Amino acid sequence: MSKKHIVVIGLGGVGGYFGFKINKFNEFSQEFHITFAARNQTFHAINERGLVLNSVEMGEVITKPDSVIENISDIINPDLVLICVKAYDLENVCKQLQNVIIPKTILLPLMNGADIYDRIRKVIPTHTILPSCVYISAHIKGSGIIEHRSMPGKIIFGRDNANPDTPIDWVIELLQKSQIDFDLQENPQKAIWTKFLFIASFGLVTAKHNSSFGTVCSDPTQKQEAENIMNEIKAIAYARGIVLDENVNENTFKIASSFPFETPSSIQLDIHGKKGVSELDLLGGTILRLGKELAIATPCTKAIFNEITQLIETNN
Repeated sequence: MSKKHIVVIGLGGVGGYFGFKINKFNEFSQEFHITFAARNQTFHAINERGLVLNSVEMGEVITKPDSVIENISDIINPDLVLICVKAYDLENVCKQLQNVIIPKTILLPLMNGADIYDRIRKVIPTHTILPSCVYISAHIKGSGIIEHRSMPGKIIFGRDNANPDTPIDWVIELLQKSQIDFDLQENPQKAIWTKFLFIASFGLVTAKHNSSFGTVCSDPTQKQEAENIMNEIKAIAYARGIVLDENVNENTFKIASSFPFETPSSIQLDIHGKKGVSELDLLGGTILRLGKELAIATPCTKAIFNEITQLIETNN
């Protein structure tokens, strides 16, 4: 029997961390064939040296997968694909995956967003997609080098309601053997929306003001803006049949305040670093679209979305 083929697409903080743990286990077990898909300098660095993880869990360690590819079109018969890309790359990646996935391929998006599953499903209509969210604080330190300086990363996911009979026991076993912290939930939507509430509120407010997690928690104006966005998200979630915890706002501020005061958001770094692309659509755009569909007013999100849009246009 041939080995199952696992592909990790995107070797940033998320894909680098979880891909490293899966491959490190497989170096010894040789149960699977592991492929890393990376681009440009990251591809060359991993191809030549391997993927480096500098972590509080293991120190600085290196792992090298069975194969490293630069083009998704080079993927052959994948059993499991971990999609770990920025949201603005998601549709493009999915369109490319259409040409290489096979009927039994399972897709596990290690991304945070309220509509990630829906966006993948629009492009890939029949395959099994495991709805999920991820908790991890890791970033790229250099080409093919991931730095992780926090608690172990965690994946929360569930079965695909559209394909409930797809066997995923082997995926669960893979995560266990790779010593990855995970929580398989019957309905992961509550966890997905709770995480989205966090990243959207703090991402939009820090991007508007070029501030930090600590500032949003302590400055009355910014804290109120974040709470207004949280309330708009809660209303949308409720209209979709997802009831978030009553104290979700308070808990979100507690989580944010546990980070170092000057912690920035990803979208803030992209916008004020004049990167040219950002996750504004993933955060603000999703709230505005779903609010419109459900006839729920989202004035605070709309105002901040427009201000950030103007800022981007000025930067360009």
